Amino acid sequence: EGVSQYLRMRSLNASLSAVSFSACAVVSCIVVFIGSATITDGYSHTSMHQFLRPTTLASLTLRSGSKNDGGGSSTRSKTTEVKAAVTESAEATEDPEVEKKSVVVLSKTKVGGSNGGFYHRIQHQSEATGTPMTFGLFLPSSYKSEESSIPTSVPVMFWLSGLTCDDTNFAQKAGSRAFEAAEKEGIAIVMPDVSPRGDNVADDETAYDLGKGAGFYIDATEDPFGTHYQMRSYIASELPQLLKDQFHLDGPKSISGHSMGGHGALSIAFEDPSSWTSVSALAPICNPTECPWGNKAFVNYLGDCDAGKPYDATCMLAERSGPLVEYDDILIDQGTDDEFLEEQLKPDSLLAAADKCGQKVTINMREGFDHSYYFIAAFIEDHVKFHAERLHKKQRMDLLAEASTYDFSETEGKPITCKAMVARAPKQPMTEEDITVDPPKAGEVRVKVVANALCHTDVYTLEGSDPEGLFPCILGHEAGCIVESIGEGVTSVKPGDHVIPCYTPQCGEAECVFCMSPKTNLCPKIRSTQGQGVMPDGTSRFHDKDGNDIFHFMGCSTMSEYSVIAEISCAKISKEIALEKACLFGCGVSTGLGAVWNTCSVEQGSSVAVFGLGAVGLAVIQGAKMAGATKIIAVDINSSKFDIAKDLGATDFVNPTELDKPVQQYIAGDLTDWGVDYSFDCTGNVDVMRSALECSHRGWGESCVIGVAASGHELSTRPFQLVTGRVWKGTAFGGFKSRKDVPSLVRDNLDGKLPIDHFITHRFNGVGSTNDA
Repeated sequence: EGVSQYLRMRSLNASLSAVSFSACAVVSCIVVFIGSATITDGYSHTSMHQFLRPTTLASLTLRSGSKNDGGGSSTRSKTTEVKAAVTESAEATEDPEVEKKSVVVLSKTKVGGSNGGFYHRIQHQSEATGTPMTFGLFLPSSYKSEESSIPTSVPVMFWLSGLTCDDTNFAQKAGSRAFEAAEKEGIAIVMPDVSPRGDNVADDETAYDLGKGAGFYIDATEDPFGTHYQMRSYIASELPQLLKDQFHLDGPKSISGHSMGGHGALSIAFEDPSSWTSVSALAPICNPTECPWGNKAFVNYLGDCDAGKPYDATCMLAERSGPLVEYDDILIDQGTDDEFLEEQLKPDSLLAAADKCGQKVTINMREGFDHSYYFIAAFIEDHVKFHAERLHKKQRMDLLAEASTYDFSETEGKPITCKAMVARAPKQPMTEEDITVDPPKAGEVRVKVVANALCHTDVYTLEGSDPEGLFPCILGHEAGCIVESIGEGVTSVKPGDHVIPCYTPQCGEAECVFCMSPKTNLCPKIRSTQGQGVMPDGTSRFHDKDGNDIFHFMGCSTMSEYSVIAEISCAKISKEIALEKACLFGCGVSTGLGAVWNTCSVEQGSSVAVFGLGAVGLAVIQGAKMAGATKIIAVDINSSKFDIAKDLGATDFVNPTELDKPVQQYIAGDLTDWGVDYSFDCTGNVDVMRSALECSHRGWGESCVIGVAASGHELSTRPFQLVTGRVWKGTAFGGFKSRKDVPSLVRDNLDGKLPIDHFITHRFNGVGSTNDA
């Protein structure tokens, strides 16, 4: 029936989202609905939705457009509701609180690039407006939907649309650029409707600037609008709480908007600056008590235009004796050819009030731009970046404050019993066990492991390929940790510090020729005992429930809630970065970047071939792009990896299984004249290592071996390949000196120079889920 109605309304530019749910499975108190179909303006696709809570009703909306100040069509808005019931247990439907607080995902669409996030349309019953309310929600790929012990969350930018818009206008007309920018910056965007809607909601059908589609982001007091038009309470209070409760979006939030939405953003932020990290606007109604739109809204919603002064951003600034110290800047973009500039928007009034109280406002007058969504799309990326910088800064400051609350005094100097994943034998799944972790001895540090990243070296050892693999052991060597206690003589870290354990230590002693040499990072200070699976004094700090020793792994052993490592293996990092991100610098990402920047020193304009597109290979591509390589060839037998490789800078893509000749011949003969300047093996396969060498440039090509080959495997090539100028080299941890260089990589990430969120594709909570990972 809904599809039929949709087809009948296509001539009105209507769109329908029809949702059907099936196969409901409850696992660990998470309700998963599978099989959602979305039909939108002539195409269909299927997707899977995972809900955090059960739902009771799906309410879908068919809309025609309307004349607007914000980009709708020329027809007055009309709404038809289509309802789809969702079958649930009697226990769920009998609880009125469940029904009141439930949310329904109407549609879910992949956006923001091939490795991007999802745009959702979501409906819920609003307590503030007393009506169903629909909002859009973009969640970047860095979003994690489940609670965990990791002290981080995705920041949120609220976007408020203008007159006659609904929750979809921004997503449809500016979303492409906005979502891609938000994905890059790692922030969410929430896009609420501009007014309540429904058959019982008051409206003025003769006007586009009053009633439905024109809520003006205030709390109305006058009949007939006072019952439902409570948009200020909805935006400022109810919606943020819902995002926190239902989606765990409880981090910093900012606000922006266009025209009427710009008025809403400015006035909401000025009213409660402690709740909004930053504020910006595009072509905002700056002084609504002095313009026709605002006068009409305030008289009808509040009874008098002067009653609108508490909602007028210009009036709010004019009453201040000093600036809003929470805002270092307020960003406004305005088109010079905006047809509403002089009569309705009045940015000069806002600037005068800001100047009077000393508030910094940056207003960019954009030559030739009007009031439409073309204008918004042109500059929305600037606003996303503006907010992202401030949101992430606020997030880092919150992390610093939270990190300072750890108290390890009760465990200092005592054995700790905790959970760990123990590898009992090769080719066997690890087992979750209670183990005892001894206090650190001289020169050692005991750490609380907050987050682990997986490396193929862990799998390589577990499958029995590592000649130094010892069992039973605790694997893991890419982690973000907090120092719990320190042993005698430790001076470089203290309890509460954040560290990344590094399998390549750095003693830094003057007599260590390796640490003193700029040519290598291979400090041998504890190499012998590390390879024997013990601490520098020759003993283990891990014991199983029967008191038997458990071997250490790579000097790290981070697949445990607590571990003990050598001080010289601790890279102390800023507390501003979330440890679930910081752990990526513990091995693979650093190794790939360093192979490019340190081991091979790839130059501007170079050509590069990368074999193997796991995390290391993708990091090589990212590093090569940052170094200025102009031809980057991505090689993998899994073509599905090419999309993310392209996003990171790859220019050419080769699947060797699809060639009729050896891959080295194809690269050195078809894609290039003589081969590439630099090639990198990131597979650990000795045949691939040979291919990588032989596709490097005659006379000067360099090939770097990064992947670790299985025990007993040897390299081979014709000596003539080296005689004719090619160089074969290898790298460990990318040549980075761990304690000196890892903190700098973290700082580059915090400064926005080195994004790494794209390396995280899955999240699991608790050490016990390591086998699942």
